[in-house]
Amino acid sequence: MIGSLFGGLSKTSSSLAHESAGRVHSLALPLAIVVGAAMLLGPEGEVAQTAPVGDVLTGAASMTQPPTSQTSASDTLVFVVAEEGNEARYRVREQLARLDFPNDAVGRTSGVQGRIMVTSDGEVIAAASRFVIDLASLESDSDRRDNFLRRNTLGTAEYPEAIFVPREVRGLAFPLTPGQETEFVLVGDMTIRAVTRPVEWRVGAEVLDGGMLGRAETRFTFGDFELEVPRVGSVLSIRDEIRLEFDFRLVSGG
Repeated sequence: MIGSLFGGLSKTSSSLAHESAGRVHSLALPLAIVVGAAMLLGPEGEVAQTAPVGDVLTGAASMTQPPTSQTSASDTLVFVVAEEGNEARYRVREQLARLDFPNDAVGRTSGVQGRIMVTSDGEVIAAASRFVIDLASLESDSDRRDNFLRRNTLGTAEYPEAIFVPREVRGLAFPLTPGQETEFVLVGDMTIRAVTRPVEWRVGAEVLDGGMLGRAETRFTFGDFELEVPRVGSVLSIRDEIRLEFDFRLVSGG
C-alpha cells in the first residue's frame, strides 16, 4: 500500500473503497489543521495579541465560487471533505516533571470542513478551495491543557478557526485512476490566529472510486505563527516544533 511513511492506510482504504461511487479524476487534500489547529501544551503562558481574522469562510457552501474566465466548469474537478473519516491532530514533544522520558502532547478534532477545486491537468483554483478546522473542538488527554489552549495559545473565543488555502500541487501525475497510490506535496497558505504563512504538506494517498483517502503532514515552529512556547512549572521542556497531521477522506463534489 502507501509506503513506510504512511503505513496503515491500507486497512481503511479497502473498506472505504466499497462505499464510494463514481470515478475520481483528481487530487484533494486536507488541512486546513489541519490545522492548523495545532499548538500548545501546558497550563500557563501568554501569547501576543494579533489582529482578528477577516472575512473567514466556514462552510463548503460559502466557498463555492465560479471558475475563472479562462477555465470552464467542465474543465474543473471538485473534492470535498466527507462527513466521516476525517481527523486533524497536533503533536508537540514535551518533558513533564512527573515523567522520566519525553512524550507527545496530542490534540484531535473531527471538526474539519472544506473542499479543493482543480483543473483536469492539476492546477489548483485557490479562489474556490479552502479547508477550515474548528479549533475549539480540539481535545487531548488533559482538560487543563485543552482549556489553556483555547483561552491563551489559540484564543478560540476570538479566533475559532484555522484555515488552509491550497495553491499548488507538486509531484502528482494526472489523470488519477482508482487503486493508484501516490505521494506528493501540497503547497498553500495557512492562517492561525490571524497570522498567515506558507506551508507545505507531505501527502500520501490512495485514489478510490469517487474520492481519495490518505494522510497529510506538515511541521513548523511556534514562532512561525507568532505563538509563544509555553513555560510552566509542570513541564520541564517543550520542543519548539508543532507537527500537524490530517487523516482525510475526500469525495467527489459539485
